[in-house]
Amino acid sequence: MASNKTTPGGVIAYLLSLAPEREIFLRTGGQVRFLRISTRFQLTVAAIIAAVVLLWAAGTLAMAWSQASLLLERSHVAQDRAAVTSREAQVNAYKRTVDDIARDIEQRQKALEEIVRASGGVPVTQDAGKRDTTGKPLSAASPEALRLDTLRRHQLALETQLATVAQSRLARVEKAIRSFGLNPATLAGGANGQGGPFIPVRSAIAVEPELRDLAVLLTRLNAMETALAAIPSARPTTAPMETSSYGYRRDPFNGALAFHSGVDFPGGYGQPILAAAPGTVSYVGPRQGYGNVVEVDHGKGLMTRYAHLSGYGVRAGQGVKRGEAIARMGSTGRSTGTHLHFEVRVNGAAVNPRPFLEARQDVLEVQQLAKRRIAGGRNRG
Repeated sequence: MASNKTTPGGVIAYLLSLAPEREIFLRTGGQVRFLRISTRFQLTVAAIIAAVVLLWAAGTLAMAWSQASLLLERSHVAQDRAAVTSREAQVNAYKRTVDDIARDIEQRQKALEEIVRASGGVPVTQDAGKRDTTGKPLSAASPEALRLDTLRRHQLALETQLATVAQSRLARVEKAIRSFGLNPATLAGGANGQGGPFIPVRSAIAVEPELRDLAVLLTRLNAMETALAAIPSARPTTAPMETSSYGYRRDPFNGALAFHSGVDFPGGYGQPILAAAPGTVSYVGPRQGYGNVVEVDHGKGLMTRYAHLSGYGVRAGQGVKRGEAIARMGSTGRSTGTHLHFEVRVNGAAVNPRPFLEARQDVLEVQQLAKRRIAGGRNRG
């Protein structure tokens, strides 16, 4: 019966059979010697060799594992670097987006400040900066980008509010000018000579249609308010009534039909004559038919003339305020008695002074607002 090699005793017997005790004969110089190699020695040498082989195999496997781990680690490092590079690209793209928004806001803000500064300033309501538009915010989830985008949309809302306020004020100002019997287009200065060096606009105003339209609107509003502030609306004397109105009448000297280019105010000799509006004295002296005259240029083609004076209180080139005494009532020139002849002229042509002297209170309030704003703009400048 064959031995069972699967049992422990069978395995030992099998190993012992592989290394039987051996004798090696050596013949040297006619002498015979022999070496005995025992089974134990053979097994010990085999065990040592097996151990060495196992150690070498283990070292080889360890080195292979180490190399594999190193390769895996390098792969992870490469993946991490790729992830970092991708993140840096996202961060850079985000920074560019935020920088673009910030730059746009900064440019629009400078343009708005330039527009308001050039127009003298237009106040708006307190909630102008709190209104929102229908524009969609950025898709970026970063709070900085969302805040910048919200600020930009609020800025656009402010521009809209500013334009609305300016449009409303311009409509009131032009209505007030028409109530004096004047054409706003005539006072805008388009028919007068214009010129000057060409200074191109290089800010956001030149490229943004909304800002460009706003700048034009505020420039027109400023021109109209300046014109309204220059319109004479104060009575040139404290006399309560006119002795002769504007228009056709019989000449007091020869009775022939004549045209009276102003209104006459009665009063006492030497009574103060007052400037009907702020301006600059353009002429002081006698004129044929008028006697002694003071003329005040109010700008925008508007001029007032005060005639038949007994004396002067100003000189040519002097600036005067509304209601300031500029002369004394008299009866010089073609005059039948002490009175003031008062004229209002637009671009050299005489117009009826009555609408200027009988302006409604609401019109005068609009004019006073325009005067205060023009004065405030000058003070800021």
